Amino acid sequence: MPLEMNTDVFITCAITGSGGTQDRSPHVPRSPKQIADSAIAAAKAGAAVAHCHVRDPETGVPSRDLALYREVTERIRDADIDIVLNLTAGMGGDMVFGDVENPLPVNAAGTDMIGATERMAHVLECRPEICTLDCGTMNFAEADYVMTNTPGMLRAMGQMMTDCGVKPEIEAFDTGHLWFAKQLVKEGILDSPALVQLCMGVPWGAPDDLNTFMAMVNNVPNDWNWSAFALGRHQQPFVAASVLAGGNVRVGLEDNLMLGRGNLATNEMLVENAVGIIERMGASVMDAEGVRKKLGLTKRAPV
Repeated sequence: MPLEMNTDVFITCAITGSGGTQDRSPHVPRSPKQIADSAIAAAKAGAAVAHCHVRDPETGVPSRDLALYREVTERIRDADIDIVLNLTAGMGGDMVFGDVENPLPVNAAGTDMIGATERMAHVLECRPEICTLDCGTMNFAEADYVMTNTPGMLRAMGQMMTDCGVKPEIEAFDTGHLWFAKQLVKEGILDSPALVQLCMGVPWGAPDDLNTFMAMVNNVPNDWNWSAFALGRHQQPFVAASVLAGGNVRVGLEDNLMLGRGNLATNEMLVENAVGIIERMGASVMDAEGVRKKLGLTKRAPV
């Protein structure tokens, strides 16, 4: 693929995520109001898309509570600024095994395994423009934790997304995930052109070096739309790398808590910095309505 810079860039802000970051920064939003307010602030700073998880408002631990998703959705839809809503559908595939000599039974405290319909319940109710589809199973940082997304599960969830009119954002953590995503399009489960998020530097997926990044980019079909991000200190440099390679960008507290060493950031600060990088490269930042037109999205109220 020839290197061709993207001159019309949209920014996704990943607002809070499901990692254990709730006690590492006071800026990580917990309650639906905090999450929605942070998404709205990110939109005012230049983000066109808000990618949202929900958390228990008291403890900050990740949650799948439909009422929390609905409150976040309604608050964002009622805001005085427009933003495309992207809800995770990645929750409910967490398996934590026992120790290396006794992997079974699984660790019940860390395991959260549910079926496709339950994993999609909040998406079907809240009707965001986009929801994520983590296109593969992988070892995920901790010693005995596996993020599970089987081919059968992905086919079922992908078909539900297509049928309900929500655009899947394929989260690809390695090249094999892109391979399977292309298979889902070939089978007619996902529509083409598809939307991809390249997830770089997540242990133990694709590392965030530029050679691996370009291998990922070169595995995305030319007519698909894609974004990319890297974790931690490489988040902002990957804004420039992604735009230069022809893509869009993602920043936010799900992936990185700081803007410079030791400086805890807010979501809007991370978005503002990304806007500055993009514009200094000579590109323009798209708004929410521009993204809907580009990706063929429909804004709807929850049912």
